[in-house]
Amino acid sequence: MNKMIKTLGVSCAAMLLFACNPKKEEVTTSNGKNNAKTSITDSAKIKEEAKKAAIAEKNALPKPYHPEENAEAKIAELTAQAKKENKNIMIQAGGNWCIWCLRFNNYVQTTPELKKLVDNNYIYYHLNYSPDNKNEKIFAKYGNPGDKYGYPVFIVLDKDGKQIHTQDSSVLEEGKGYSLDKVKKFFEDWKPKV
Repeated sequence: MNKMIKTLGVSCAAMLLFACNPKKEEVTTSNGKNNAKTSITDSAKIKEEAKKAAIAEKNALPKPYHPEENAEAKIAELTAQAKKENKNIMIQAGGNWCIWCLRFNNYVQTTPELKKLVDNNYIYYHLNYSPDNKNEKIFAKYGNPGDKYGYPVFIVLDKDGKQIHTQDSSVLEEGKGYSLDKVKKFFEDWKPKV
C-alpha cells in the first residue's frame, strides 16, 4: 500500500512539473503508421500574449478619469446640479490605469438600457485615484473604500451630497466583464426614491 502511495505521489509530482514547464517543446508520437507532432503550450508565451491583449484593450477604451481635476470642487458642483435635477450622485472611484474601471465605464456607456437608467437617475462622476492624484482628502471623507474593496468602487450620494451607499464592484462582475442583471439591479436599488 505504501509503495502504491509513493508511486502515485511521484507520478503526480512529475505531471505537475511537466504541466508547469515554461518552455515550449515538440513531442513526436508514433502509432505505427502516422507520426504526429504535438506542441506543448509555452505558459510564458501565453501569459505574454494575454498581457499584450490587456494592454491593447486598455489603450482602446475611453479614459474618463482626470487626475488634474479638483475633485472636492467638482463634487460640490455636481451636488448642486443633483439637487436641481432631483438625482443621486454616482461616484465611480478608480483610475485610467485600472482595466476594470475602464471596462465598467465602457459597459455602461455602450449598453443603452444601463446608460438610460444612469442618465435618468444619476449625476455620474469618475473620482480619480492614481499616483498623480490620490485625492486622499475626498477618499478619507467617504471611508477610503478603495482600501477595502479595490477599484472600481462606487460611492452613492443623495441629492444633498450625503453618502448613502458604498458598492464593491466585484459582486457585479461576470467572467471578464459585468453582469447586466447585477449592474441594473445596483443602479435601480440606489436611484432616487420618488
